[in-house]
Amino acid sequence: MKTLIRTLLMLSLIVWLGAEIFFPVVAAITFMNLAPDTHEAGLIVGALLRIMHVMGLVSGIVLVALLALAPAWGVFKPRTELASIGLVLVMMGLTAYSQFGILPAMDRDRAAAGGVVDAAAHDNPARVHFELLHRRSEHVEVGVLLLGIVVVALIANAETAAAARV
Repeated sequence: MKTLIRTLLMLSLIVWLGAEIFFPVVAAITFMNLAPDTHEAGLIVGALLRIMHVMGLVSGIVLVALLALAPAWGVFKPRTELASIGLVLVMMGLTAYSQFGILPAMDRDRAAAGGVVDAAAHDNPARVHFELLHRRSEHVEVGVLLLGIVVVALIANAETAAAARV
């Protein structure tokens, strides 16, 4: 049972952080291949980002549940995983903010800019706001990735402590 719990924990982290690491590569390739049509590339990347967010939220739910139950199953000592649970909840909050706050606002700005943000004047309020949200989205994703790396380190530390007890 402990092996199953640890496997599911690691798999959830791998799925979420792997997507966070690989996403910029996919976005860059999409924009390179569709270079003249940044609007279409942006729509594709936005759709992929929404999928990645759902994967992250599902992984986060699995992580929180497993981390909360791990002490009861003797996988980790009680309180060892409280920091990890807190950080995963912050990661989920950031992901939800991007999914349900930033991306819909970017869609509204795109529509207000006439459908194609790049075609709008540089001082167009919708374009200015869209670009602000784009930068914010990038920062949120970097934050999720960095917090995820800290969670990996905390779980590795808990694994080391559990192994030392045996």
